[in-house]
Amino acid sequence: MVKQAAPVKKNQTITLTFEDLTHEGNGVGKVNGYPLFVPHGLPGEEAVVKVVKVNKNFGFGKLLEVNQASDDRVEPPCDVYYKCGGCQLQHMSYDMQLEMKRNQVKNVMRKIAHMEEVPVHSTLGMNDPWRYRNKIQIPVGKKNGELITGFYQKRSHHIIDDMDTCVIQDDSNDRLVEAVRRIADRLDIEAYDEQHNRGVLRHIMVRTGRETNDAMIVIVTRTQKIPYQDKLINELTETYPHVKSIIHNVNNERTNVIMGKKTKVIWGDEYIYDTIGEVRFAISAKSFYQVNPPQTKVLYDKALEYANIGANDIVVDAYCGIGTISLFLAQQAKKVYGIEVVPEAISDAKKNAKLNGITNAEFVVGEAEKVMPWWKAQGLRPDVIVVDPPRKGCEVNFLNAMIEMEPKRIVYVSCNPSTLARDLKILDEGGYETKEVQPVDMFPQTNHVECVAWLERNLSN
Repeated sequence: MVKQAAPVKKNQTITLTFEDLTHEGNGVGKVNGYPLFVPHGLPGEEAVVKVVKVNKNFGFGKLLEVNQASDDRVEPPCDVYYKCGGCQLQHMSYDMQLEMKRNQVKNVMRKIAHMEEVPVHSTLGMNDPWRYRNKIQIPVGKKNGELITGFYQKRSHHIIDDMDTCVIQDDSNDRLVEAVRRIADRLDIEAYDEQHNRGVLRHIMVRTGRETNDAMIVIVTRTQKIPYQDKLINELTETYPHVKSIIHNVNNERTNVIMGKKTKVIWGDEYIYDTIGEVRFAISAKSFYQVNPPQTKVLYDKALEYANIGANDIVVDAYCGIGTISLFLAQQAKKVYGIEVVPEAISDAKKNAKLNGITNAEFVVGEAEKVMPWWKAQGLRPDVIVVDPPRKGCEVNFLNAMIEMEPKRIVYVSCNPSTLARDLKILDEGGYETKEVQPVDMFPQTNHVECVAWLERNLSN
């Protein structure tokens, strides 16, 4: 059989009409049935494209010029959008972003879960899909003898040095990063040189309480001490009174991981505080806390609605983190059991329960897939199980343990529609019918989407 050659060649320039979008937000056009994936292309557009990679069954292109623009094409407000890669969808109207995310969920429900009949609702978006992130982590470098801060360029470790702001970050985070950089530069604190593993200042992290406006600055260095530490602290705290905490983190490893193991408070408090709904949270330098609290409230309200908890219900919250969902569930349930593998997160969860006067939540350190079967053997029979696993989804033995516990319903919160669909199929085979799925836009301007799925035990099985 003669092998068919691709109808395009690398570096060839062609005119292409986009027909669809990938789940990453890339435009899809075809040349004689051969698909080309092109970042920043929108369905219905005709464009000039340079072919940059040719595989056997598909290729990749670079958008050079749009001949005929879609009505959904908008001008990105970020000056470095096409360099950065942190956002993928700023060229797309927000309505189209929400519809793209819904379609992404619908597609995996059809192709992976084989549940085309399950309703997938319109994505719940934000009234203002900008400046929503409450946490920034940004590398520090040096150019022309001065400190610079900026995200890395796409697929590189080259810092974008003309980046003055990030339009999805809380603007006070921007200002504090700029302040640390400016003061450190004046004090001649060296930037970290990752190529030679020398220098001092690696990253600046800022966290802000959305409701409280409290700010925490985390200074990550290669060295055990920060040069001119007292001067740096004095200038920051005198100029920015909303800073409640300054933390020093030491990372002397040759690694892409931002924070090292050693963390200490060098000024102010160990925690800042924020509220989601009526629940208050203490947030440390290493706490996992949702970066978009207003949408977290939307997500959790939907999870609570699906959980439909009664006053006598026992609830298990697997992958509970610092107790964010658990504490909402505890306001309605008789008892909540939370499981999380990270000991520091469980410590934070207990602290947050105490902070809110919640006494009916119990938190356990361990792997959910091991703790759940043990609980089952001890006779624990929850009425509702809520799961919010990492991107890889749930382990099969954990899914089986849930099925064997026979809760009335399961609420599955997911940050990865593909693994959600895979797991829903297994739960369906175990007697749990998926009633509906609600996508929530936690990360506007990016291709990520969160979902909440509602499952009921099928009593006829």
